[in-house]
Amino acid sequence: MPEAPLPTLRLADVQRAVADELDRMSPVIDDLGRLFNDAGHELALVGGPVRDAMLGRAHHDLDFATSARPEQTERLLKGWGDALWDMGRAFGTIGCRKGEWVVEVTTYRSEVYDPTSRKPTVDFGDTLDGDLGRRDFTVNAMAVKVPGRELEDPFGGVVDLAHRVLRTPGRPEDSFSDDPLRMMRAARFAAQLGFTVDPAVVAAMTAMAERIDIISAERVRDELVKLVCAPYPRLGLSLLVETGLAARVLPELPALALERDEHHRHKDVYEHTLTVLEQAIDLEDRLGGEPDFVSRFAALMHDVGKPRTRRFVDDGTVTFHHHDVVGAKLTRKRMKALKFSNDEIEAVSRLVELHLRFHGYGSGEWTDSAVRRYVRDAGDQLARLHVLTRADCTTRNQRKADRLRRSYDGLEERIARLSEEEELGSIRPDLDGNQIMEILGIAPGREVGQAYHHLLELRMDRGPMEEDDARAALLAWWASR
Repeated sequence: MPEAPLPTLRLADVQRAVADELDRMSPVIDDLGRLFNDAGHELALVGGPVRDAMLGRAHHDLDFATSARPEQTERLLKGWGDALWDMGRAFGTIGCRKGEWVVEVTTYRSEVYDPTSRKPTVDFGDTLDGDLGRRDFTVNAMAVKVPGRELEDPFGGVVDLAHRVLRTPGRPEDSFSDDPLRMMRAARFAAQLGFTVDPAVVAAMTAMAERIDIISAERVRDELVKLVCAPYPRLGLSLLVETGLAARVLPELPALALERDEHHRHKDVYEHTLTVLEQAIDLEDRLGGEPDFVSRFAALMHDVGKPRTRRFVDDGTVTFHHHDVVGAKLTRKRMKALKFSNDEIEAVSRLVELHLRFHGYGSGEWTDSAVRRYVRDAGDQLARLHVLTRADCTTRNQRKADRLRRSYDGLEERIARLSEEEELGSIRPDLDGNQIMEILGIAPGREVGQAYHHLLELRMDRGPMEEDDARAALLAWWASR
């Protein structure tokens, strides 16, 4: 997992990559280009598909810009595509599907922004260069005219892409004033592409960080998810912290940069957290191999309770008692503010709360009861808890790291063995609610729940019981009350 930008690309490699990708796209771009050209309109492939073609990345979602007005575009696409939609008509966009390809065609635009809003007043433009000039970064402000495949690069995007640098087409202050979400996009593209960010862009982000406050929580959340799920999230997260944006959208992250005391009695929690995130990413093959936001965000948030719980002890040590519980509460609060779904909030906060559970059992042999409780508390997040717990070992002491790894290997083996014997994933008491009411002769109510909980605890401690044994245990508990 690289911490530094990737090496410069050779222009010859860029040219070869884009030629190969355009050949792959030819059934769409050549056909559609001729269709618009014959009707007297310009058409150009723009934005992400052009950038990614130069990076050798395949696309099936293609964005075009055109001199045609939306109603003209609609008429042309209606006879060409397999299905058509116009939800973006107000912004000049008409979309369609052609086989496996998804195409969106947008009229050249010239936008005017209200300083209090990121929503532009859309005016249709007349030139491709004018349309490209309103885009966020130079690497996204390139176009390929079709069907002739002429490259339009008025702002030096090819050179910036070769050097893996993010710059804005105009002054970054103007760009971010128009649309403050572009500051989040700078961090996201750094994380996705492994690019550095031009110092002028960083300076503008730092000076204008408070402008992000006018952006809706949902839009900030969406950019954050893309950043966290990118190949190089450390680059984007570090940029957010450096510029002060993180203090406004995810303040728990910069708060982890605890001021180290002169005796260095505790490790750098911020750097530890980024390392845990990267190690969790390295373990994602356990979760299917695809970027897993819940696992990654849990790694990012797992220690956010430490600043609130840090205490210096007289013997020279530092403690963070209950930072798991406090961190879970902070995580839940932040994710609610960012409008995450209830399922995502519950999953991430549960992992944060449980991330120390493995260490709480000590280094001795786990009892069957402890294994059952571990599995029960993790619930459907058990696989992710395995990843988080393993990733949370960042010690440089190799003997200690090996000991922790072997210990967790042993726990997973115990879980697997008990799961085969007892179906740990769905542990229930040996008697259900109806049986409890029948045996005790009581009606539905609080006492049934208490009895059910008692039997569940017995199930955890002893494992499965025969019905007669469970009945006797229930009656003994009832009599003792």
